[in-house]
Amino acid sequence: MREDGKIDYVELPGRDLPATKSFYGEAFGWRFTDYGPTYAAFDDSGLDGGFQADEAEAAAAPLVVIFTTDLEAMLAKVTAAGGEVVRPIYSYPGGRRFHFRDPSGNELAVFTEG
Repeated sequence: MREDGKIDYVELPGRDLPATKSFYGEAFGWRFTDYGPTYAAFDDSGLDGGFQADEAEAAAAPLVVIFTTDLEAMLAKVTAAGGEVVRPIYSYPGGRRFHFRDPSGNELAVFTEG
């Protein structure tokens, strides 16, 4: 069950998506769901996540994604707490999200379903 404000997903760069899927499938038994030619979600890994192969969309490092039931309210909380929004709210298959940097410079995302 998803909980507001909890880590829900991790997104990793996946430059060579076929090779990356093959590696994690063979080595660890992960399963994949493709969402177009440049994105594959994974499960059976202990924490759901995905591999982003689109260089323009991929973060430079793993991207931790936090769930919320109210994206606009969480955006206000993140901003009030000192987070720097680096990508405003946008839609994608499966929901909407925004990206921010924490005071240490780590980039994270917050998403809501739908």
